[in-house]
Amino acid sequence: MTMMTATAAPASQVRADRAVGLWLLICAAMILAMAVIGAITRLTESGLSIMEWAPLAGALPPLSESEWQRVFALYQQIPEYQEINRGMSLAEFKTIFWWEYIHRLWGRLIGLVFALPFVWFLLRGRLRPDLIPHLVAMFVFGGLQGALGWYMVASGFAARTDVSQYRLVAHLAAATAIYAYILWVAIGLLNPEPVPSRAALSQDPRTLGLRRLLAGFAGLVALTMAAGGFVAGLDAGFIYNTFPLMDGRLVPTDYGDLRPWIANLFENVAAVQFNHRILAILTAGAAIGLWLHSRRLDLAPRARTACVLILAVTAGQFALGVAALVLVVPVWLGALHQAGAFVLLGLSLFALRLLRPPATH
Repeated sequence: MTMMTATAAPASQVRADRAVGLWLLICAAMILAMAVIGAITRLTESGLSIMEWAPLAGALPPLSESEWQRVFALYQQIPEYQEINRGMSLAEFKTIFWWEYIHRLWGRLIGLVFALPFVWFLLRGRLRPDLIPHLVAMFVFGGLQGALGWYMVASGFAARTDVSQYRLVAHLAAATAIYAYILWVAIGLLNPEPVPSRAALSQDPRTLGLRRLLAGFAGLVALTMAAGGFVAGLDAGFIYNTFPLMDGRLVPTDYGDLRPWIANLFENVAAVQFNHRILAILTAGAAIGLWLHSRRLDLAPRARTACVLILAVTAGQFALGVAALVLVVPVWLGALHQAGAFVLLGLSLFALRLLRPPATH
């Protein structure tokens, strides 16, 4: 998507673009926060506590003792309660209920924070015509994401004691894609021109190589995040809590136990943890390579700083992942690790957007 022209935009349009960009940046930050709340909801085993999907009426929590008893009775019908939480008190139920409620409420707030300014900007004529289809698409994708979230939750109501890892990863991947889409557009509006660097504005093969590295790195981060979703979906972080070896071995002995073999990639607890480890190591190596390559180029300070930040955040994210594993995934550490992944993806998109080639007309 190109948001710039060969001639300078009028000052009024620049101001409007900046306001729209800041609004979208807020929406992206709220999605990041939503991912963290989702991680807490998952780690506290709270995701199945609300058995109903009521997009409008569900905005209000139970307001009477009888209503609390009704929603608790619904929860008592599912396998998670019967096989894991039997005997749970109403007070204990309220604890997990509130996390799932906050998760859903935050999703509704994101919808409002997106929809109301969108209508205002549209009515005031502040939106470029080429931007409107993208904003409509973002809103539609957000609504579909809510439906996908319910589809995920519903998988834990029948024969399982938790949600399907496939649906969880689909929900996470959709959130990641929406976050990346909104962030990409926002950065373009806030930085309408590539950074003023001789290397960045040329067709220098080395600069083209850096852009390709950044694009590949962003894809690798997204893939590692999806692999982490399978780890979360199978509770795979609660076994093999050593690093770098798994039960004294580089590759766990039960890596390929399932048949057909392909099922190991998505359903074998040992395999999904191992795969996530390998992808994390590859991501760390890619960040080092990207940083080393960037040092050879004549980059503007912002672009150079972005590459340094990518390396630093990757190192921090790797350390968080190892710490979460060794400490058997405390909730706060798991949530930080989720946040770090979204920040790292955002940084890679920021750097890639800064180093995009100039528009040609």
